[in-house]
Amino acid sequence: MTTILFRPVGPDELALIAASGYKKFPPRRPDQPIFYPVMNEQYAIEITTQWNVPAYGKGYVTRFAVNSDFLLPYPIQNVGGVIHNELWIPAEELEKMNENIVGEIEIIREY
Repeated sequence: MTTILFRPVGPDELALIAASGYKKFPPRRPDQPIFYPVMNEQYAIEITTQWNVPAYGKGYVTRFAVNSDFLLPYPIQNVGGVIHNELWIPAEELEKMNENIVGEIEIIREY
């Protein structure tokens, strides 16, 4: 069983995802201790349009599937309204998450 997650990204992160063959997310920078995929497309769109586009001039929403069993230790975090659910995966566990991605990371929206 898999869980569908979404990740808003800017152009630089998207270039690194593309360089991986759309198979994994790049390592976090030292000032980014958490990788936080979001639980629904609407929230990913909100982040992309309100944060990534103003910050980077472009923004993308990605969608990907992860083995559900891998996600069990990470409780859903609500950071605002009803749609604002995300997972907090420590940066040092990102490679393990990448190993649990099923299929490719898809770009589903571009702004």
